[in-house]
Amino acid sequence: MRGRLRIYLGAAPGVGKTYAMLGEGRRARERGRDVVVGLVETHGRPRTAALLEGLEVVPRRRVVHRDATFTELDVAAVIARRPAVALIDELAHTNVPGSKNVKRWQDIDEILDAGIDVVSTVNVQHLESVNDVVQEITGVPQRETVPDEVVRRADQIELVDMSPEALRRRMAHGNVYAPEKVSAAMANYFRVGNLTALRELALLWVAGKVDEQLDRYRADHGIEGTWETRERVVVALTGGPEGDTLVRRAARIAARTKGADLLAVHVTSAEGLAGADPANLARQRTLVEDMGGSYHQVVGDDIPRALLDFARGVNATQLVLGASRRGRFAQILSRGVGVETTSLSGSIDVHLVPHEEAKKGRRRPERARAALTRTRRLAGWAVAVAGMPALTAALSPFRGVLSLPSEILLFLCLVVVVALVGGMWPAIFAAVGGSLLLNWFFTSPTGQITIAAPENLFALVVFVLVAAAVSTIVDLAARRTRQAARAGADAEVLSTLAGHVLRGEAALPSLLGRLRETFGLDAVTLLERAGDRQDPGAWRIVATSGAAPCTAPAMADTDVAVGDDLVLAARGRLLDASDRRVLEAFAAEAAVALRQERLQEAAERAEPLAAADKMRTALLAAVSHDLRTPLAAAKAAVESLRNHEVAWTPQDRDELLATADESLTRLHRLVENLLDMSRLQAGVLGLSLQPVALEEVVPRAVDDLGALRDRIEGDLAADLPDIVADPALLERVLVNLMANAVRHSPPERKVLITGSRHDDKVEIRVIDRGPGIPRADRERVFLAFQRLGDRDNGTGVGLGLALSRGLTEAMGGALTPEETPGGGLTMMVSMPVHDAVEPS
Repeated sequence: MRGRLRIYLGAAPGVGKTYAMLGEGRRARERGRDVVVGLVETHGRPRTAALLEGLEVVPRRRVVHRDATFTELDVAAVIARRPAVALIDELAHTNVPGSKNVKRWQDIDEILDAGIDVVSTVNVQHLESVNDVVQEITGVPQRETVPDEVVRRADQIELVDMSPEALRRRMAHGNVYAPEKVSAAMANYFRVGNLTALRELALLWVAGKVDEQLDRYRADHGIEGTWETRERVVVALTGGPEGDTLVRRAARIAARTKGADLLAVHVTSAEGLAGADPANLARQRTLVEDMGGSYHQVVGDDIPRALLDFARGVNATQLVLGASRRGRFAQILSRGVGVETTSLSGSIDVHLVPHEEAKKGRRRPERARAALTRTRRLAGWAVAVAGMPALTAALSPFRGVLSLPSEILLFLCLVVVVALVGGMWPAIFAAVGGSLLLNWFFTSPTGQITIAAPENLFALVVFVLVAAAVSTIVDLAARRTRQAARAGADAEVLSTLAGHVLRGEAALPSLLGRLRETFGLDAVTLLERAGDRQDPGAWRIVATSGAAPCTAPAMADTDVAVGDDLVLAARGRLLDASDRRVLEAFAAEAAVALRQERLQEAAERAEPLAAADKMRTALLAAVSHDLRTPLAAAKAAVESLRNHEVAWTPQDRDELLATADESLTRLHRLVENLLDMSRLQAGVLGLSLQPVALEEVVPRAVDDLGALRDRIEGDLAADLPDIVADPALLERVLVNLMANAVRHSPPERKVLITGSRHDDKVEIRVIDRGPGIPRADRERVFLAFQRLGDRDNGTGVGLGLALSRGLTEAMGGALTPEETPGGGLTMMVSMPVHDAVEPS
């Protein structure tokens, strides 16, 4: 049995996540559970360290990397110890290279698989979905992230909350960072605005998680009522011109509550929906999405109930409807959708919004009648049962005045009326009943069922046949009307589906969610055959929407096969034949979406291979000359020196040795650049980040330039702080930039290198007075094997700037080009200051 995961989520470092985790561990031990500490980082906080006392701590695993020793979580030791609960800090931590797993959350996954409960911690800035937002807010990139799905899968998430002011007081008292770091931290990352924004992000993220849990609970327990945990405003659209007014009113209602959701729904009725204009619906859909809402479409015979079913399904709190467009007389005959919805709404607030189209009447479709409803059939029976005796009583005083054919025609008219109102069976009943009444009261001899003349018998037979024929035609017309309305509803659904595809919304979860909403299903699942085809249970879930997904086609109420290995399984109700046709269209589109996803994944896997192949091709083309030139020069110099037939003067020998040395140095630098570029491309470049003083690195880089060192002039600001970098790699970056600047500067102008601090960064600028680079081409110079404006391959393979940017970014810095005032190019290297606080 898999263990349970509990996560303490905080908005920022120092809010007390680790403290809360250790407190929970101590409480669990007091309850008799076996608790161990797998790994806890106290960061030197005494109150946190005090909670560790008395708890068993599993020794950490030691890892040696680049001649340095690190400690990591010992997964094997924790599993071998087999406690009931393991406390493991910092879920998003990246393990030291060489570890079995790259991330600590993968270590925790192994421990959970062993049946051990885990309590862990994470900050909101480490969640993958908000990582870029946090960087935009704070200006600090977070390199350690954890996928949101890993945190969402936790059995329990607790928010450790603290106001920004309280956290800053904790920092001022020295409870978070060492005193020498407090001022810098509070002036940068831990500003009140930053902390407030991070706190809101954490609250909203946890609210979304709680919302998912609530929906799952309501689905598992069959709760259909509305729980007003969050404002959700649903606006009903008919496709009429008033929809724009309704959407804007609903958006204003939703805007009154922060975090409220706006949803628009259009009910396509199997009875047909008068006045529905596809152009209006398309425009209103765009309007809803522009206002941050979502558009939905459902099919339902009873429009008020379909609206309320959808509203309750999304846990809506308010429903916005337009005032009726029907005239006063029509409202007397029927209450209308708005009134009916209000009477059935229960706890959902219903807003009936007036608009310019109200009471103007609705444009009727060409057909005069909808399909026969239960109400019409009952009305037909009522007319037949009450109308025939009433007509008999009305004609009795005129028995001697009217002839039998006239009386038959009057009864026949009543039968036709019954057929038009109630259909076939009420009309047949009226025809038979009318013929018996005519025979008893109006056919001689009266008072008994008998026929004296053959023509009267013929008249009565014709009477019944005409009644049956008229009722059959009415019933057939009603059936055809229903079929046409249903086909129109299906066409609208398929049109919406096509619109999703054209807008690029064909992702499987979205597609299955639309299908579930459309037919009001509990769950829709796409299943794929796995393993042996002979095994009937060998199915796996590819994608699903809703609660309790089907794990095999046999569990579904309706299933549609898509090829040999894919099945779309729907649970909730049995769909009829017409619905199944639409389901088949969704199934086909789901298969296409699945195929597109897999093709895209394959393309993404192939893209690095193609890029690597392109790199190799460019490399071979570029180095064909640059490797041969220094090799040839060095070989010629060495062969000349070895030639004893020529008496070389000491000056000649020195010149030949200098040529060989220069060529081999150039070759060595070229090979180093190629090797480093290949390591960057492969992502295996070794880094040794440490505090670095610029006054030590810059002189060494200038010395590496050899004869070009005299072309460099330095101007570093005094008291520059140490930066975080790899000294050797930073030196390589500066050598490449200065060599490139010297190569493009006029001989009489020196290249200037400056350094200054800006906030938590140190900016190193390499300034030349050369021709510069047009703004449109500044990013092209950082592509490998690019020599802008160079055609003869005589200046190198074009790796210098590409490698410099790659090395700089690998160290956590940035390399950007700028225009030198007065002409020329400035390359700016921005590196983080060592004493700037970066949250962990």
